[in-house]
Amino acid sequence: MDATAIRRRILEARAARLATVGVDGRPHIVPITFAIEGETLYFAVDAKPKRTTHLKRLRNIASNPAVSVLFDHYEEDWTRLWWVRVDGSARVLDDGAEARHAIDLLVNRYAQYSNARPGGPAVAISIERMSGWSPG
Repeated sequence: MDATAIRRRILEARAARLATVGVDGRPHIVPITFAIEGETLYFAVDAKPKRTTHLKRLRNIASNPAVSVLFDHYEEDWTRLWWVRVDGSARVLDDGAEARHAIDLLVNRYAQYSNARPGGPAVAISIERMSGWSPG
């Protein structure tokens, strides 16, 4: 899959899965909503119910910024399957102009955030590598 097709698939996707690694070396994966601008992918902690605001994904990024994000599509017609993976380096944006911009991008992408703007923090992932697969 070429770079144009990879970007198109990312933009078509409405959710993805973020993979981080904890200090114990164990993988941790969670679904995210996201926005992409240039070579940066953004997500934010939103208002959906969580057990704690001290999230493992944020702790993992603080200790090891290497992350992967998986976007995929499944259908019973396997000729229409695809996946894209973004590998990069993440950093938590607690406040400031970039954090506000990231959340603005998310609000513009997801109507649900218009009524419940994510409180953050936001996370910026500098894209280092993109790869993908589809049967055709």
